[in-house]
Formats: sequence, C-alpha cells, structure tokens
Amino acid sequence: MRVVIQRVTFAKVEVDKKVVGEIEKGMMILAGFENEDNDEDLTWMANKITALRIFDDEQGVMNKSIIDADGDILCISQFTLHAQTKKGNRPSYFKAAKGEISKPLYDEFCKKLAVNLNKEIKKGIFGADMKVSLLNDGPVTICIDSKNKE
Repeated sequence: MRVVIQRVTFAKVEVDKKVVGEIEKGMMILAGFENEDNDEDLTWMANKITALRIFDDEQGVMNKSIIDADGDILCISQFTLHAQTKKGNRPSYFKAAKGEISKPLYDEFCKKLAVNLNKEIKKGIFGADMKVSLLNDGPVTICIDSKNKE
C-alpha cells in the first residue's frame, strides 16, 4: 500500500461537476493498493497516518497529529501511485491491484481511518473520473509505503 499525504487548508473532489467530498483543515490522502496488501497493511497505515505529527503546535512547530489538530481527512483511491516508469515513456500499472481487490481494501482503509479519527472520512467515488482541488498548507507532502515499514 502506498499513500501520498498532503496537509491542506482546503480540499475537494468532484465527479461530473458535483462535489462528492470536501474538507477544510486536514489531510488529503491519495491511496494506492497492490494485490499483496492485507489487513495488516491497512491497520499499520491508518495508525501511522493518524499519529503523524505534521500540524503546527502553538510555537509553529510540526508537533501535532491530525487528531490533536482536530482535522479532517479526504481519502481518494489512486492506482497510479504504483506506476512503473523504468522502461519506455508510458507508465505500467501492473503492480496496482485491480478494482475487485482494491475497492474492498480502500473501503476498509477508510473505515480504519474513521475509527482512529473518530469522525467521518470524506471520500471520492472509487473508479470515477475525479477532479481534485486543494490548497497544500506549507507545502507539506509525505509519501509512505507499507512495504517500507522499517
């Protein structure tokens, strides 16, 4: 499992020109899944993300988690995070899990985030053509792969 996290002051996702998910202060997460991903990956990643101290404390130091900062999460499924670009100029996505595998993983991952955060996770629509808008705060952008835990 691979994620890209952006600390945002605003983020939204639209499908067919209709807003389907929107947050203010918090994290916009792009999440990509592989065939080998399992519940252990989802739990580890949800715990890592909700404990990640990337929000400013009273002294302006990144010392608060999203829980401490009372932020929100917008999570969007993103198979292109597993693009392979070593050969040629057209990315290959053979490592990305197909929809029948990645959709249940995505749904379960969002549930785990919601439990940790104790609030609803805003989402895109799995498999849809989505338009994402955001204002990256900092900018702060973090990439995490569950296959590189150590």
